[in-house]
Amino acid sequence: MKNRRFLGAFVAVAVAVAVFVGTGCRKKEPAPQARELPAVTLSYAIFFPASHIQCKVAEEWAAAVQEQSSGKITINIHPGASLLAPDKTYDGVVQGVADIGMSCFAYTRGRFPLLEGVDLPMGYPDGKTATAVANRIVSKYNPEELKDVHVLYVHAHGPGILASRRPVSTFEELKGLKVRATGLSGKIAEKLGAAPVGMSQNETYEALRKGVVDATLCPIETLKGWRQGEVIESVTRIPGIAYTTAMFVVMNRAKWEALPAEYQNLLTQLSAQYAASHGEAWDQADTEGRAFVDELKRTVVDFSETDNQRALEAMKPILDDYVKNTEAAGLPGARVLEDIRAMVRDARAQ
Repeated sequence: MKNRRFLGAFVAVAVAVAVFVGTGCRKKEPAPQARELPAVTLSYAIFFPASHIQCKVAEEWAAAVQEQSSGKITINIHPGASLLAPDKTYDGVVQGVADIGMSCFAYTRGRFPLLEGVDLPMGYPDGKTATAVANRIVSKYNPEELKDVHVLYVHAHGPGILASRRPVSTFEELKGLKVRATGLSGKIAEKLGAAPVGMSQNETYEALRKGVVDATLCPIETLKGWRQGEVIESVTRIPGIAYTTAMFVVMNRAKWEALPAEYQNLLTQLSAQYAASHGEAWDQADTEGRAFVDELKRTVVDFSETDNQRALEAMKPILDDYVKNTEAAGLPGARVLEDIRAMVRDARAQ
């Protein structure tokens, strides 16, 4: 045993001496210098106006990127659709008109067949849940429809409501109503018996003011964030069919792939953090939107249980069509809906 301990100690000393001799006798090489990372400037097109809370959260994200990159990454924000129109933002990023873009998937209807499932009337309770659902679906299924860009993150607004120029208190009163609706919310309006009119949020204030539309489907925050509360008289809540609209924050793929790995890691880390911040901001904005509506003394109507159930039943063909169309295209639409239902159910149970 003693011999074994002695042999072990001897071998350890011998190895140490060999390392010392092998390194100490050679001329020392100078330590490699840290790699100098390049300065990068990126353009960011956002359809929200500069005053909107979602634009402000995006500005916070950009500022955090600049700070944590020691000033190496500068992100210049172009709000209010000043660089790209809402329905042109995704393609504008693909084509390199903007390096980064934020807009709604729904503004290019049919372009994102699997992700349309997120916007369906699933009874979302709040923006935090809708945002978590949207990110989960993108992360889990990695849809082929997003292959042309690099997704930084997505976010989604709180429960959709009906804001109208006159009170809408019953299911029957929806019939024939001209409702501003975008993407899948157009189908919701149609199944409710209304007449959908497609347009972006940027156009909706004037359309309501002039009577081009009678109502709009939107989260209640919109009534303050886009000042639409000034040109409506009533809000109708239909919780069973509360939908959301998912919004992307995507980057030009070539621009992303040209970034050093350190920059990619930083953007990925901060994007995960700020996705949750956007969800929280949606809920804060909904609270402020309701306060704005109350301040303007607008009427707030809740559908009766009977009318809420009628609205819910009217949505079944939309869900069935989504599953049929996605499955026919080889996409897992049924599983997406199962995941969304489970997450919404869990959120409501908390």
